[in-house]
Amino acid sequence: MRWLTYTSPAAGTDRAGLLVDDVVHGLDAELPDLLDDLPAAGERVRSAPAETLPLAEARLRAPVPEPPSVRDFLSFEEHAKNASAAFGRDVDPVWYSQPVFYFTNPAAVRGPRDDVPVSPGSQKFDYEVEVAAIVGRPGADLTPAEAEACIAGYTIFVDWSARDVQGVESRVGLGPAKGKDGATSLGPFLVTPDELGDRRSGRGYDLAMSASVNGVRQGGGSWADIHWSFGQMLAYASRGTRLRPGDIIGSGTVGTGCLLELSSLHGAEKHPWLQPGDAVTVEIERLGAVNAKITAPAPVVPLD
Repeated sequence: MRWLTYTSPAAGTDRAGLLVDDVVHGLDAELPDLLDDLPAAGERVRSAPAETLPLAEARLRAPVPEPPSVRDFLSFEEHAKNASAAFGRDVDPVWYSQPVFYFTNPAAVRGPRDDVPVSPGSQKFDYEVEVAAIVGRPGADLTPAEAEACIAGYTIFVDWSARDVQGVESRVGLGPAKGKDGATSLGPFLVTPDELGDRRSGRGYDLAMSASVNGVRQGGGSWADIHWSFGQMLAYASRGTRLRPGDIIGSGTVGTGCLLELSSLHGAEKHPWLQPGDAVTVEIERLGAVNAKITAPAPVVPLD
């Protein structure tokens, strides 16, 4: 199944929608409230939709517009190596012994067609091509198998990054903070795991992940290249705490899935940082595409 959240033209509020042949079948409920039993919700909406409308006419929101939490991992080895080299470091051996993540900003979640402003003060604004799992059932201290069974579905995750801000604040040993929390785009759909099963490969799926800027392909790779599985990531995230329905678990960037890597490998002239007016598309096979226009930053408000 492919679920989405959209703004109902009739009610003016967010509704869950099931996509069937490019037609949204709306349910008078919000998607986060349905995550623990999407099959039952699917039967309800198929038998008695609150409304139907063409997908092209739907105003899409993030599948979970206000998630309880957003964790972003670093699970692709090629990106770990390239990004570390770009910042003048080697990959720490800890990366190979356990998955690692940071918490990012749930208040900064944007939909799959929303504009994205450059972070205040940044001259090196970047995208990151990622996939995310959306937690459907709660759990704590899970095994990887138990954790994978808690996944309601997958969606595209674009981690917008102010690389210059990130580079400065990371010297202190905390964060990333303001280098990462300006915007996170999610969507367009929550795709249930059964839709992807025939492409299972290694610890992920044999599905292409890519980005383009102003129509020019920039790089990317395959979900199958992931080093840490989502079962392992969720299990680690649940250690000593509790995952909640609607929590977002980002994979981290696929190899060459950002300008930081590409400019370091091939030069900034070929892969310049994002500017207001740029159009960015991030695509993952079977999950759809996020399309965002980059807009001007808010001014930096001084601290004194």
